[in-house]
Amino acid sequence: MHGKNPIRPPVSGDGQSLEVKRIFATLQGEGLYAGVPSVFVRLGGCNLACVFCDTEFEDAPILPIADILTQVKKLARSVIKLVVITGGEPFRQNIAPFCAALIEDGFSVQIETNGTLYRELPQGVDIVCSPKNTGRGYMPIRGDLLERVSALKFIISADNMAYNHVPEDFSSHNTPIFVQPMDEGDEIKNSANTKLALELAMKYGYRLSLQLHKILKIE
Repeated sequence: MHGKNPIRPPVSGDGQSLEVKRIFATLQGEGLYAGVPSVFVRLGGCNLACVFCDTEFEDAPILPIADILTQVKKLARSVIKLVVITGGEPFRQNIAPFCAALIEDGFSVQIETNGTLYRELPQGVDIVCSPKNTGRGYMPIRGDLLERVSALKFIISADNMAYNHVPEDFSSHNTPIFVQPMDEGDEIKNSANTKLALELAMKYGYRLSLQLHKILKIE
């Protein structure tokens, strides 16, 4: 999308249907559950337009959560136990009923969010928050969300001053922090980004997150 996606505001609803771009099985490539076989549910739309975003999440049809669950179970084959809800921005939509249904069916659930929106979710859902920088500083994470966050993930770019560090006000939290090289579609830049992310991890005790799915050339 690279900052060209339309900004979509939060939507209301009872959560019995969701805008879904895609449902697929793969390895979780990043963060807390890197390397874990997962079913991804990619929801449509985002309330931000980040210039480095490399994900397509527009033109997402509305599906009943019963149909989404059927597809998830078919892909999981009673083997995959982790469902990752991503986007876009998942908290644009009322995902609480879907999360509850997944947990009731025995799945672990992870959400990936930018930290600017929140809806109350069932206990046991892991929330990975990747704060975003508008160029004028990182956008604050909502307090109600921060209480539930399982990990923070920062995208690192050696050339972009907005993304070449982890702000002190975030590093003061007792939450695991991951640093992940930004994929800028340029081998030289990406190498520099990886080098800087590694240096930050070693200097401050952060965890290095590499996009394993891209390294392995899978979804």
